[in-house]
Amino acid sequence: MKVLIIDDDKLVCSSLKIILSSDKEVTVCGSGNSGEDAINLYEETNPDILLMDIRMEPMSGLAAGEKILHLHPDAKILYLTTFLDDDYIIKALNIGAKGYMLKQDFESILSALHAVYQGQNVYGNEIITKLPVLLQQSNSRVNYESYGITDKEYEIICKIADGLSNKEISELLFLSEGTVRNYISLILEKLSLRDRTQIAIFYYKNC
Repeated sequence: MKVLIIDDDKLVCSSLKIILSSDKEVTVCGSGNSGEDAINLYEETNPDILLMDIRMEPMSGLAAGEKILHLHPDAKILYLTTFLDDDYIIKALNIGAKGYMLKQDFESILSALHAVYQGQNVYGNEIITKLPVLLQQSNSRVNYESYGITDKEYEIICKIADGLSNKEISELLFLSEGTVRNYISLILEKLSLRDRTQIAIFYYKNC
């Protein structure tokens, strides 16, 4: 099992390597410290599992994971973070991550990796207790179709809410920046909003 480790804390990366090296079935095929590293190293190493942090700069683990899964739908991503954040958990679920664990559950990392490798989804105990409520909340979004918002426009709204720039959105969705700007203009008009910030606020108020 080849595992790629991504965490902006180099000490965490080193500690994870030590933990994973205790299992003869696991090979750490690379490590990095940013979302950009995750994308580049994923292409270089083709890991079986990407073990990745969430809150990183300038590109978050969620944004990197979404891009990787867009290019490689079969990618297995296991998030390992210190943040028990509802929005993060829902986002990880929505993009298709295979798991979400807290770093304090380090003793369960190896068993979680094996489970993900075998095709299972893995969530820490704290996340499992929150899932029923979070899934119910995620299904109560505003009806964007009633505003005339298309699937592509909704996808761009989500990217704006994630804090992506026009350039990042264009690269992720394989569109020109001009096309992205045109989509945003249409979104603003349909939702009667003034700017990108209001789009993000509208999204989070209605998610």
